[in-house]
Amino acid sequence: MDGYALAGGMEIALACDMIVANRNAKFGIPEVKRGLAAAAGGLIRMPRQMPFRVAMEFALTGEFFGAQRAYELGIINRVTDGPALDAALELAAAIGANGPLAVKASKQVIVESRLWPEDQMWKKQQEIVGPVFVSEDAREGAAAFAEKRAPNWKGK
Repeated sequence: MDGYALAGGMEIALACDMIVANRNAKFGIPEVKRGLAAAAGGLIRMPRQMPFRVAMEFALTGEFFGAQRAYELGIINRVTDGPALDAALELAAAIGANGPLAVKASKQVIVESRLWPEDQMWKKQQEIVGPVFVSEDAREGAAAFAEKRAPNWKGK
């Protein structure tokens, strides 16, 4: 994120899995300043991604907040002095270097587990991650570690 993520832009940002922002980026849902409400996801997602009272303040005042504050609140992953795209590509490369089956399963558990009842969460997680532990990639990861080399993932 370089520049401003306001109103609909903020609502799109809140729908993202991860956000990298330039130090000068600004965020906010200023709709109330125009007699409107952030009804494209801002009012629903903000209190799920930051403390309730902070989300309430931003939604009711329409005030902007900077990248550092967004980072402190856990809204963004990384703050950069240079172009956000460069830092985002570094983050993507770090993710892409990992086992694709493990990344996919990890993301699925994180996304879906928010809705799982406590008495079913371990079972549901095992259903998703179990196949990863017996995959060809898991064996390759262990071998690569033992041989002190980069793994050659196959997604199998």
